[in-house]
Formats: sequence, C-alpha cells, structure tokens
Amino acid sequence: MIEKIIDATLRARFLVIAAVLLLIAVGIGAVRTTPLDAIPDLSDVQVIVFTEFPGQAPQVVEDQVTYALTTAMLAVPGADVVRGYSFFGLSFVYIIFEDGTDLYWARSRVLEYLNYVSSRLPQGVTPTLGPDATGVGWVYEYAIVDRSGQHDLSELRSIQDWYLRYPLQTVPGVAEVASVGGYVKQYQVVVDPNALLAYNVPLSRVRNAIMRSNNDVGGRLVEMSETEYMVRGKGYIQSIADIENIAVGVDDRGTPIRIQDVAHVQIGPELRRGIVELNGEGEVAGGVVIMRYGENALTTIQGVREKLEQLKSGLPEGVEIVPVYDRGDLIERAIDSLSWTLVLQFALVTVICAVFLLHLRSALVAIVALPIGILMAFIAMRLQGINANIMSLGGIAIAIGAMVDGPIVLIENAHKHLAIAREKFGEKLSSVERWNAISAAAREVGPALFFSLLVVVVSYFAIFTLEALEGRMFKPLEFSISYSMDAAAILSITFVTILTGYLIRGRILSESRNPISRMLHALHAPLLALFLRWRKITLLAVLALLVLAIYPVSRLGSEFMP
Repeated sequence: MIEKIIDATLRARFLVIAAVLLLIAVGIGAVRTTPLDAIPDLSDVQVIVFTEFPGQAPQVVEDQVTYALTTAMLAVPGADVVRGYSFFGLSFVYIIFEDGTDLYWARSRVLEYLNYVSSRLPQGVTPTLGPDATGVGWVYEYAIVDRSGQHDLSELRSIQDWYLRYPLQTVPGVAEVASVGGYVKQYQVVVDPNALLAYNVPLSRVRNAIMRSNNDVGGRLVEMSETEYMVRGKGYIQSIADIENIAVGVDDRGTPIRIQDVAHVQIGPELRRGIVELNGEGEVAGGVVIMRYGENALTTIQGVREKLEQLKSGLPEGVEIVPVYDRGDLIERAIDSLSWTLVLQFALVTVICAVFLLHLRSALVAIVALPIGILMAFIAMRLQGINANIMSLGGIAIAIGAMVDGPIVLIENAHKHLAIAREKFGEKLSSVERWNAISAAAREVGPALFFSLLVVVVSYFAIFTLEALEGRMFKPLEFSISYSMDAAAILSITFVTILTGYLIRGRILSESRNPISRMLHALHAPLLALFLRWRKITLLAVLALLVLAIYPVSRLGSEFMP
C-alpha cells in the first residue's frame, strides 16, 4: 500500500506540489487565526446564577432563594455538581457540568429551569445568569487614579461606571466589564423615627411615595394647527430638592407632609463590602475585563488596549488609567519564547544535517519539510478549536526532533542508492535513472518510516485517558504532537520523496568517505565490540543501575504542576 502511494506520488509530482502549496496557504491562514493564550483553559464548564435579595440575612437568603435554586438545578441535564452560597442580600449558585458540555447549551438549559423555579421565589426576586465566561476569563484589569487630588472616589467610580464601562463592553470578545472599588453614588433618605411617629407616617408610605414620584408618564397626542403635540408628565428625580418636596401625606389641618419634614436627604455612598487599593498608595476605582468563552485572548486584550487609548482623551484633567493586570504580556512573552525555541530547533537541525551529510541541499529537504508539517498540524488544531498556548506549542517543539527522522533516513538511503546508480550507469545520471534510484530508496524505507512515525503517535495515546483538570491541561499537548507526527508520516511518503529527487544533486560523499561518519564509527566500533565480548557483565551493570534508581525514585515528591 505504502509503496503504491510512493509510486503514485512520483508519477503525479506536479499535483502533489500544487497540493502542498495549497496546504501552505491554508496553514498560514490557520496560524494567523488560531486563538492565542498563555495556558489551556483549565476551568470546568459552569454556569453561575446570581440573585439579589436586598437587606436579608444569609439564613433567610439560604432558605428562600439559594435552597430553591439549588434543588431545581440538580435536575438540569448534564449537571455534575451544584453548589450554593448565601451572603447578606446575595445568593450565588454554581452549576458545574460534565466535561465536553457546550457552554451555551448549558446556559440555555439553566434558563429553562429558572423559569420553572421563579414561582417559588419571593416576590420581586429575579435570578440572573453570570457572564458567558470561564474561570480563566479574567484577562485585563485597570485602576483609575487621580494624581491631582481634585476628584474623590465616588467621582472616579462614576467615570468607570458611565464613561469607561460601556465602551469597553463593545470590544469584540468582551463578556463583561466589572466595576470595583470607589463609592457608588446614590440618593440617601435618612428618616427621623420621632418625626414619623409625630406625623403618624409609616416607613412604607415614605418608600412608596418616592417610588411613585420618580416616574415619567405618557398621555396622548393633541392636534393644534395641523401639528401634533405629545402630552407627557415628566417626573424623574433630578436633585435632592425634588426628593425633599415629595408629599407623603397631610396633617390634621390639611397641610402637606413632605419628605424633608420627616427625613434628611443627602448624596452618599452605597454600602460596600470591600476596597481596591493600588501599590499601598491609597484607594482607587477600577475595572476588570472578562473575556467571552472561546474568544482569542490576545486579540481581545489588544482591542481593550486600543479602546482605553481612545477613551483617555476624554478623562478629566489629572485622572489616568493605570493597567494593573494584562495577560497579553504573558501571552506575548510565552509565544515569543516558544517561537525562538522553534527557530533554534530549525537551526540545529540544519547544522546537524549539513555536518553529518556534508551536503547542504540534502539538509534543505528536512528544513523545508518541517515547517510544512507544522502548518498541517496548525490546520488540524484550528479545525478542532485548540488554541495556541504553552502546552500545544510545546507539543510541536517536542515533536520536531522526531519529525525530522523521516527525511534524514530517506536522504541517507537516497545517497546510497544514487551512489549505486553511479557505479552502475556512470557518474552522470539521466533523469529517468535518477528518479528510479530515488523511487527505489523511498520504496525500501518508506513503509518502515511511515509506521515508525505513527508508533510515536500511539505512544502518546495514554494522555487521551486523562480526564477533568489533568485532561484539559495535557490534551492540547497530545493533540499537537499527534497532528505533527501524522503530518510528518504523510509527508515522508509523499512530498519528501519528491523533494529528495529535486534537491539531492551534485557531488555526494558516500558514508565510507565521510570524515565525521568515519570518526564516529572508529569510536563506536571498539566500544560495541567490548560490550558484546562482556555481555553478561554489561547486562548485570544495567540491572544494577536499574535497581539503584529505585531509591531516588521512591524519594521524589509529586505535584500536579511545577
């Protein structure tokens, strides 16, 4: 079978080269569009249900909200674990799904079950879903700092909430921009219990009066002089005075009782549960950018950087944006480091091939075949949705050493067959004689090369048995190695054979005349003869080393990651 493929490849050389050129173009596109991140996404597939129950103690929240939600979510298809957490006025329910569950399918199922459970919740309590992000979606964080001292924390928080937050949410790939730190400005009505008692006004009437008075109402159209006028009542609260003048009732003499008669109205901060501090210099406001599930982290971060640069021109004087956490720097450093490693490996392969073969054109066969195999691996990774990270790119780096085996073995065998052909037909070979020699060389070692490279792939299959966190960590490594080795196996019996025929020309030294090979043979042959002569002693020495290794292995510690 393999021999027939080699013969068909050599007969249709133009079509194979055209197909390889097409693969190169597609591979370059795959490299450019493959999502980039520092590490694989290790988080579970989870959906968060967030519920506010203002003013209620944790036990009340647990009994009336969290318990109802968790018991309902236990029946969600594919749910593996359901966890509920109750805080003062807040409820969080985490639904963790089985591995391989599509996040958006999971969110739609949770929404269905929220509709069922809504009737069991207290009136006015509405659960909401968290952002469509994962545990590693936190990609960027910034602080809003006032160097001039002219703006307080509430003003900085208002800049974040009303000027920065919404434009950042328009960046492609951003799921949420969470505001942190500072003070949320609000109108506060501080009632006087004695005044309420004196006027015989219950607290609920004050609350309902404020709610009724903060509203716009619509009327109808009035036509006058062939012109339509819209009638509307404008009642939104615009200032403290608007609240103070709201009537909550009348006294015995018919005089209106206003809010200012029973309470003090002020602008103050909302109750907060934490602070944000920057470098020990004091409190600041800030924002956390959460990336949407499955998006390109580096592209999203670059979009956030650009948007912040555009927004800086509209900030008040003295206010600046300070990046606090930027995963893009980590991604870029990791990609640059691995890219340099790949370039270094290419250079080492080039030098080793050129030194040991003493034929630069032969070395070009391996040099050209390697990047094509890597591009083929990127095509498969892009189709599967695997992003480029430390693990997947590390797998390619590991595979390079084995990928080059096929071209080198074929090159050495082609050298031997071309030398035999020259002895038989003369120093100058015709085109037919040259390609016959290349075909014979490829047919001789092609099947062994193909299956030996596939054996390397099979040796990594144990990684596919890993599940949960360890599976998400190491499977990108296994997939990238497998795709790289599969590409190398396919190229070794197709394109590499053609490349060998075109590039191996000129003066070629036989192995017996290669000075480096002769030197290595001179060093190896006596040692091999010595070990073969003292076979039992050699085996005993190896067994002794194996036994001695048991002690240090038993004392090695273990952990999931360095």
